[in-house]
Amino acid sequence: MEITGIFTAIIIGLVIGVLGRLVLPGRQSIALWLTVVIGIAAALLGTFVAGALNVASTGGVDWLELLFQIGFAALGVALVAPIASRSRVD
Repeated sequence: MEITGIFTAIIIGLVIGVLGRLVLPGRQSIALWLTVVIGIAAALLGTFVAGALNVASTGGVDWLELLFQIGFAALGVALVAPIASRSRVD
């Protein structure tokens, strides 16, 4: 993977992670880097699932793929936020 691919993955992961946090009610006190990691994992998993269901490549914007990615990001944030907030020392 080239350096531009790594930067692209980080940016997409950040956007998907933030969108995943936005669809959850309440405040999630997790670090930005953890949001990016969850977003990258959700983007990869959402792309894989969309490809497996044969909805990954359409003529326009791949809305179903994006919904899968955001859904996985929301699930990841919902699972990690309670653990991250307990281990966080303020």
